[in-house]
Amino acid sequence: MSDPKRILLVRLSHLGDVVHALVVFHALHAAYPRAEIAWAIQPEFAGLLAGLPGLARVVTFERGAGLGAWPRLRRELRDFGADWAVDAQGNAKSAGVVLCSGAGRRSGLARREWRERPFGLVLNDPAPAVDAPGLGPRHAMHRMLGLARHVASGATSARLDPAVRADELAAGHARLDALVARSPGDADRAVVLKLSSQKDIRGWPLARWAELARSLREDGRPVLLLSGPAEREEGRQLEAELNGTSCDHWIDQDGLRELAGFFAAAGERGLPLAACDSGPMHLAAACGQRVVVLEGPQDGARTGPWPLEGSGPHRVLRAGIELACAPCLARRCTHPNGPVCLSELQASEVRAALEATPT
Repeated sequence: MSDPKRILLVRLSHLGDVVHALVVFHALHAAYPRAEIAWAIQPEFAGLLAGLPGLARVVTFERGAGLGAWPRLRRELRDFGADWAVDAQGNAKSAGVVLCSGAGRRSGLARREWRERPFGLVLNDPAPAVDAPGLGPRHAMHRMLGLARHVASGATSARLDPAVRADELAAGHARLDALVARSPGDADRAVVLKLSSQKDIRGWPLARWAELARSLREDGRPVLLLSGPAEREEGRQLEAELNGTSCDHWIDQDGLRELAGFFAAAGERGLPLAACDSGPMHLAAACGQRVVVLEGPQDGARTGPWPLEGSGPHRVLRAGIELACAPCLARRCTHPNGPVCLSELQASEVRAALEATPT
């Protein structure tokens, strides 16, 4: 088969999964440097792709527009004229995008790895399955790496970063310098805390974040509290509660390239991040920052930072209690005492993990 001229990569959401799909993009660009590559994605995550070297076009899928989104999407995709579509998502929506592209070759995850398996029939070039019988589902990155090898002729590169530019990295270092100025202490021991929404089953209680921040400041460690749009109120509440504690607050941060630059700068300085299971956590790990993840109902072997604990610098923490219901993928907790798998995780345990020397 001749080399493709125009490739469409489909990964619509969510932030952590978009980060994981970067490994497929980098593999395609390395294998076919002369091909034009477009990425179909939801607009709230499209900012991460801005200026990505080798990406010719970003095609946004307006999920909130309902059925009206499809005709516009089809026109834009037909204008691009992909001869090859690569589905890195594996559900009904991504299958619809692949069909709208009109591409003759349609690659993607093995059908048994799709969330909505019947829609996997849109593919005529599925990748081999990586979820082995008896072992259950593996980490999302195992599937992305398998897909990358399939579409890029056995690619072995596992590049996962969002290609942070020099100016973005410089801005990240400048913000870190400002952090140290507002939160005095040993700059080499600064810590970033990514707050979690209290409405999310994966969120750590706000009182625990406050306790951790106070403990770190009492030890002379500069602290940056980071909250995105989903945690805006939590950030404001914590700022009021910690008044006088000399912590820096970056509230309502929503620029994904700006955030990536900050994480990359923190990674260069060896500064750790404490966060719950979230898209920003995966972005930080991809940008080279050491991550301490507060895992509640999730299974770190499936959703934890990459590389997995034991093969990289990251740590996954769980409360030291045995629960018959954990791990789980539930959206609402049914435990009589609430999500104790996270609420029982102590601030002292998180602090100890942040202070530990990475292996």
